[in-house]
Amino acid sequence: MKCPKCQHGEDKVLETRSVREGEATRRRRECAVCQHRFTTYEYVERASLDVLKKDGRREPFQREKVGSGVARACEKRPVSRATIEEVLDSIERDLFRSGEGEVPAAEIGRRVMDALKALDPVAYVRFASVYLNFNDIQQFIDTIQELPAHDRGET
Repeated sequence: MKCPKCQHGEDKVLETRSVREGEATRRRRECAVCQHRFTTYEYVERASLDVLKKDGRREPFQREKVGSGVARACEKRPVSRATIEEVLDSIERDLFRSGEGEVPAAEIGRRVMDALKALDPVAYVRFASVYLNFNDIQQFIDTIQELPAHDRGET
């Protein structure tokens, strides 16, 4: 592992711990030359996962792309970045554990909507409006009415 500061290839591991529910290992390291401390993460390399788009195209699964949509839906909502990462971790872990080589984009969208519905009703409606391609206000109304009363602010 090269030091990010001086590029020397020799370091000492100071601390090792499991993160992401045992899915990764976090290591604190110190460069043997300049004593710069840095963190590395070690993950098991997973088999590839392709996303099957509506038009029949296939593209590699991109966590960042899913994360971007979730982050936009949660913008200015009381949802922390750590919570968004937990949602992404859970979805990604479940997709890879399924053992399938490809997954329909609709399945990923459904999983995101399920997670957001439980997390924040406004983020859920925002995501749904883009994902389901709402064309009129009635689709917003229908989606909101599907939420439990307490999520709509009713008692």
